Parts: sequence; C-alpha cells; structure tokens
Amino acid sequence: MLKQRVITAVLLAGVFVAALVFLPGPLFSAFAATITLIGAWEWANLSGLSKRWQRGVYVLAVGALLGLGAAYLGVHHLPDQALDSRELMESQSLAFRNILMVGCIWWALALLWVQGYPSSALLWHSRWMRALMGFFVLVPAWAGLSYLRVQDSGLWLLVLLVAIVACADIGGYFAGRRWGKHKLAVSVSPGKTWEGFAGGVAANILLALLVGYFWQGSVLFWLAIILPTSLVSVLGDLLESMVKRQRGIKDSSALLPGHGGVLDRVDSLTSAAPVFALALLAGGWPQG
Repeated sequence: MLKQRVITAVLLAGVFVAALVFLPGPLFSAFAATITLIGAWEWANLSGLSKRWQRGVYVLAVGALLGLGAAYLGVHHLPDQALDSRELMESQSLAFRNILMVGCIWWALALLWVQGYPSSALLWHSRWMRALMGFFVLVPAWAGLSYLRVQDSGLWLLVLLVAIVACADIGGYFAGRRWGKHKLAVSVSPGKTWEGFAGGVAANILLALLVGYFWQGSVLFWLAIILPTSLVSVLGDLLESMVKRQRGIKDSSALLPGHGGVLDRVDSLTSAAPVFALALLAGGWPQG
C-alpha cells in the first residue's frame, strides 16, 4: 500500500509540474477543467447519483457551466497576458471577482453546515441538494486556478497555493499527533483536533514570513493572504468528509491507487483556490 501511495504521489506531482510549466493560460485552464470534470464524476457518486447515466449527465452539466464560465471570463484572452485594452482587463477582473465571490460565499455557508452536522443534513441530505453543492465546490475552484495561472508570477502563485495547503495539512498532522486532545469536528472527522488546526496555522504563519522576506510584497500582505487561505483549506477537507459520511463511503472513488479518488487529493484546494485568488485580487496583486 505504501509503495502504491508513493508511486501515485510521484506521478501526480510530475503531471502537475509539467502542466504548470509547459501549459499557457488557456491550456492550463483546460487542464484544470479536465480535473474538475473527473471530480464532477466522483461528486455525482457522493451526491447519490450512482447510475452511470446519471453521473454522465452531471458531468455534462458541470462541463456546460465550465464552458459558460470560460466564455464569461474570456479565458481565450489570457495567453501571455495579452489583453486588448485596459477596459478589457478591468472587465475580466470583474468577471473573475464575481465567480470567486460566489465561491467564497458558498464556503461561508458550508462552514455553518459542517459546524451543524449531523443536524444540518436536514437541509442538504437529498441527492439533488448534494449535486447542487458540487457546482459551488467545483466551478469556483476552477476559476480560481485559472485566475492564478495568468497573473504575474502565476506559476509561483500556484506553487504557493499548494504550499499553503501542504503546510496546513502537514503542520496539522504533526501537531495533532503530538498534542491533539480537543476534537475539531468530531461528527465529521474524528481524527482532526484544534491542536492540529493550530499547528497548520502556525506552519502557514512561518510560510508567510518566509514569502514576505524573500519575495515581493510585505509580510503583513502575505499574512493577510495566506492565513485566510490556510483556515479555509481545512473546510474543504471537512466538507468532503461530511458528504462522504452522509453517503456512507470512505473514498470518492478508487481511481488513484493508494489515494482514493481525485476529490480525496484536491478537497482542500477546492476551498483554498477561490479564497486565495479573491484575496490576491482584492489585495491589488499586479494584474497580468
């Protein structure tokens, strides 16, 4: 099992790095859309749409939303940051802001549902409500990744996003093992503790200090960007755990040997990406 996990992790990392380095804006957006559609297939199962034709229809619905989103955002204008005018650039930023804002509002609602589980399941337990939830989980995450890739230093911004999620996860794991006593969300994920949560935050404070010292932008700027992203990344993990618990399954699929499904690997990114992107946009990061 460990050998499978390591091999799969190395392959996934290689694919991500290759896509990040070699794909320009629109093609990276298409790559992210492909991952999103795989996630949609898995989310359909989490929703209770177990028949193949139902899951296929759900994937088509998410694909249609991605297509509409691409047209709305004008992703075909994104390669090499070659925008036709300042007016177009501002219009594009506004379009991204609107979709990212929807995503962030959704995650605020999701926090209430996670906190209130299992009582909150009365509001969303039906398969159609869970299917609707998937739209808000997947589409803003895709928009966030697409936005980051076309910014100045977009490659490094995406690496930083992954680093934030990794710090929250790794810091949380080791702090939780060493000091964990108080459960964070016992009804959703019994293994997570407040001490682990604090460890993840501490790891990301250190990351913000390093980024502020060695890269452009002040330490305060990066603390204001990284800390909210770190906090909400945990919510993505908890939300998927909650839906899987309601569905009565352990993994979103068996697609990745030793790792479960795609959603099991990117659940934290689904919440972190729109928050990180919107925070950069609101903070006035140089537009690409």
